[in-house]
Amino acid sequence: MNTTKDQEFIDRLNQHPKLRNRVDALLNVVENVAGDCTKADDAEDYVIEELRKMGNDALHCWGEKSATKSAEQIREHSPALHRNGKKKSAGTRPSEQ
Repeated sequence: MNTTKDQEFIDRLNQHPKLRNRVDALLNVVENVAGDCTKADDAEDYVIEELRKMGNDALHCWGEKSATKSAEQIREHSPALHRNGKKKSAGTRPSEQ
């Protein structure tokens, strides 16, 4: 990769700190930073677990972004709509006899 693409990748990754942490954890496994991956089976277990966590984090990031985008589109198309808030009415009063 050239330096422009490297910087773009780093910038995009920095926008998602959870994913950045997962990539860092995977690199730690590859580099055996903790020193506990002496066997391929151990490394495989760590990698599989980190990839599961990464997938979960990626879907959460996507969901948050998707929900925000949907809310913005709704507000854009229907500016008269109000966000959720407290009701101002306490209901109807009982009628007197």
